[in-house]
Amino acid sequence: MNQSSKKSPWQKEFLRVFLAISMIVAGITHFVRPEQYARIVPPQLPYPFELVYISGFFEILGGIGLLIPIVSVAAAWGLIALFIAVFPANINMTLNNIAIDGIPHNQAFYWARLPFQAVLIAWAWWYTKKPEQQPGAKQVIKQTGTLISEVAATKDS
Repeated sequence: MNQSSKKSPWQKEFLRVFLAISMIVAGITHFVRPEQYARIVPPQLPYPFELVYISGFFEILGGIGLLIPIVSVAAAWGLIALFIAVFPANINMTLNNIAIDGIPHNQAFYWARLPFQAVLIAWAWWYTKKPEQQPGAKQVIKQTGTLISEVAATKDS
């Protein structure tokens, strides 16, 4: 086994935690500074503040879910859907040069930022593969199996 393949599981888990924390922090900012995000919601969509709160909630939920083996695959798929759902806001921000605090107000940066959504989608997709090999999965499967056996035994009694 070469050196790079030994690092891969550690790197993947480090990046999982990094993505999870990033999503949780980003989600929290949707509640702390919703007006920042409401500005970039396309005008064709109703209820911009509500959409900001909903997306923030799902960012937090997805981030937490990535850290829980039994739901991490579902959380990763949820984040993929979220990244696709918020893409129109990123396009609106770029096309209309809308400033948001904490993000450099630079049109070239906004354009360069758009393809990063594909990187986020690919990053989340990485965690949809082989859920049984994720850290903690064996313990969860064992505990779930034990619980199911206990419930079945109780039901048969």
